[in-house]
Amino acid sequence: MQATVSTFNSDGSATVLRDDGVLVDVSAAAVTEGGWRMLRPGQRVTLERSPDGVVTALRMPVL
Repeated sequence: MQATVSTFNSDGSATVLRDDGVLVDVSAAAVTEGGWRMLRPGQRVTLERSPDGVVTALRMPVL
């Protein structure tokens, strides 16, 4: 599922707006798992989730 970064926090966590309009909090661990050191508002990302729906990584968007 793809999303747009809404906020990037100083602790490394982020809030993203999924394409279906739902805001999702993303842990700092999931941000770094995707290879990011920082994100900017408006940036597009792809959410990688576990079977129970928890975001495990933010990846580069698939175009």
